[in-house]
Amino acid sequence: MSGAEPEPAPPERPDSPDDSGLPGLAAFAVMGTTIATCVAVGVGLGIWADSTWHTAPAGLLIGIVLGTVAAVVSVVQQVRRYL
Repeated sequence: MSGAEPEPAPPERPDSPDDSGLPGLAAFAVMGTTIATCVAVGVGLGIWADSTWHTAPAGLLIGIVLGTVAAVVSVVQQVRRYL
């Protein structure tokens, strides 16, 4: 033995292939529930607006569009955390 100390092992990276992938799965689950919630709230508000103001199907269509836009904005913000 030459007396040299062994090199320390490099620190484990969170995205190493042997990890369980749970943080990634959790992020996808959050994105999925965010999309579903935003669209559902938009549809619900659209149906409510149609029944309140008798504007069918304009309220529903506007609610779907606004819910979809809110979902896209929210998912883009979530994805930017990982970039």
